[in-house]
Amino acid sequence: MDQRAPTPERIADIDACVERILDRTAGDLRIAAPLGLGKPVPLLNALYRRVERDPALRLTLFTALSLTRPRAAPGLEARFLGPFLERHFGADWEDPAWAIAERERRLPANVRVHEFYMQSGALLHSPRAQRDYISLNYTHVARDLAGQGINAIVQLVALREDADGLRISLSSNPDLTGDLLDCLEAEGRPRPLLVAVAHPGLPFLEGGAEVPAATFDLLLTPPGPPPRLFALPREPVDDVEHAIGMHASALVADGGTLQIGIGALADALVGALLLRQRHNADYRAHLAALDAGGNTRGLAARVGGLEPLAQGLYGASEMVMDGFMHLRRAGLLRREAFDDLALERALAAGVIGPRLDAGAAERLHAHGALPDRIDASELARLQRFGLLPREARLRDGAIALPDGATIPSDLRDAAARAALGRALDGRRLAGGRYLRGGFFLGSAEFYAWLRALDGEDRAGFEMTRISAVNRIHGGHAQLDMLQRRGARFFNTCMMATMLGAAASDTLEDGRVVSGVGGQYDFVAMAHALPDGRSVLLLRSTRADRGTLRSNILWSHGQATIPRHLRDLLVTEYGVADLRGKTDEECILAMLAVTDARFVDGLVAEALRAGKLARDFRVPDAWRANTPRRLAAALAAGRRQGLFPAFPFGSDFTDAELGLLPALGWLRARGATPRGRLGLLLRALLPRRADASARPLLERMRLDAPRGAGERLQRRLLLAALQAAARARQG
Repeated sequence: MDQRAPTPERIADIDACVERILDRTAGDLRIAAPLGLGKPVPLLNALYRRVERDPALRLTLFTALSLTRPRAAPGLEARFLGPFLERHFGADWEDPAWAIAERERRLPANVRVHEFYMQSGALLHSPRAQRDYISLNYTHVARDLAGQGINAIVQLVALREDADGLRISLSSNPDLTGDLLDCLEAEGRPRPLLVAVAHPGLPFLEGGAEVPAATFDLLLTPPGPPPRLFALPREPVDDVEHAIGMHASALVADGGTLQIGIGALADALVGALLLRQRHNADYRAHLAALDAGGNTRGLAARVGGLEPLAQGLYGASEMVMDGFMHLRRAGLLRREAFDDLALERALAAGVIGPRLDAGAAERLHAHGALPDRIDASELARLQRFGLLPREARLRDGAIALPDGATIPSDLRDAAARAALGRALDGRRLAGGRYLRGGFFLGSAEFYAWLRALDGEDRAGFEMTRISAVNRIHGGHAQLDMLQRRGARFFNTCMMATMLGAAASDTLEDGRVVSGVGGQYDFVAMAHALPDGRSVLLLRSTRADRGTLRSNILWSHGQATIPRHLRDLLVTEYGVADLRGKTDEECILAMLAVTDARFVDGLVAEALRAGKLARDFRVPDAWRANTPRRLAAALAAGRRQGLFPAFPFGSDFTDAELGLLPALGWLRARGATPRGRLGLLLRALLPRRADASARPLLERMRLDAPRGAGERLQRRLLLAALQAAARARQG
């Protein structure tokens, strides 16, 4: 008789799966799909097209982060991006049809899409997407979705089949599915149809990501090669981002906890941490060049550090991305957290370290981490966490070890503790986690790393529910606090006010750029943890249609993080420590990290509001907050190769890397009417291509231009290449 657990019904055909879902939902689909990578886009596209063809059907999709490929403007940008996108994503890549329809303002009336987090800027100009956006903290999504009448959940999964039967891992997205099912059950609501879509490229991850196969009703296993997983192209890191990363890295405490996001700022932070670890003298010298007044280094002495990370770090991050891979490979991500309150207390107090010695039993018993008597449950605990071998057995009131030695089970006796100490000597704690996350997203290299994890690298990494990562659990708050000791939660914001509020997702007029996600969760948690700190990363300026604007403002109408939760804020010019400060102190700290070109205007606003003394004068040091000084401070490190444009490799070819500065120059010049006129004049002048330009022209298919349009594009590109070369030469 087959004793294996029940499994979902298997379907190989997408269209047949669509019909099964329609039958189950009676033509009114209210579907929940995971954020980001875990969305089965081909199935959802098939459902969308089916509903689009039949006005009698309705589709309401609840999701987040519908990932689409970058869009290219016509002309040179399209010539550059077209071949790159085909190579990077594959010629058969499907973008989410609903996201494209929203962007192009052609979403049918019988389809609604509710996202709680949008791809940054992708739907800024979509009225439907803006109206149907739901603003939620990540930890509140499952609770609020439970009341939306969800009748189907679809999710990409990883499969394994062995002697015990079918195993299913939620892989990239265990973040919300389990929490949502629990909320539905707690409220007595119907269980939705659960559809798993297998993808052989998804890493099979155990722990909190693995679920019973019977969780799902249907399992879609499409034939043929699967589409590639959405891999984020690696972004370049500029001077501003490298400077922010350097300042931020000094706030990280050895033995602490790390949460980081994605993108160039995260890469800069990780790169700076690696520099701190591997080339500490260079790290200190270049930080000193950036930190002329010593403020960052003074803060580091109180809340972070400049020395290499001897104990390492523990990762607790809603999002797991490439940066954690690089930190693990470099040996920085190695402090493990254990799901045992007594052990964590002992580790936090320094009673023991990860490797045990002969005196560990005595100290653990005195600290309350070992009981007076070892019974069967205590033996299982000691085996789970590596203190005793799995082969140890409880016999006749003693612990029998595989080497024949015995340990009396009554630890009130000093001789028993000494015997246990001899058994512990040299053993290493086991069963800990060096990284926990709720969802992952990154590069193709990152996905390959996850698939190849084995041994301790695999055992110590866990994907799990967002409720276990983004908040402190009431039932085991003490354990959460101990595991997340020394926490530094790094997030990015778009703008910040002089009084410490931050806008990270929404423009002044209410249009949503992205979403709150878990940012508020982590900021609130930083204030709840005894030694936690929230760190917001901010570029001090931005270019807006050719005009330079400050990202530090007197006020802003939309706050993701309110001023009363202000903490640490980092720009390329330093760190503002805002926690517990008066409004005047907060304003002064913000002015000290503001671009010098905007300081006087902000001071005037603060004076008008009576928030600065009438005799206030701007210190000379603030006048040095300029891009020129920043470039000079980083110049030596650039020459040493310590601040590369792509710290962790690039997805571009050599020719494409050669084109990027020129295309950036064109984009900047084309942002204003005057600049566009200048470009037009440059395009009218014939230009010769030198030997270095020929492979770049070939990559852009302009080596043999046909027609007036291509000749103009060739001239414009050559002008841009020459301008970029002059800029590199200074």
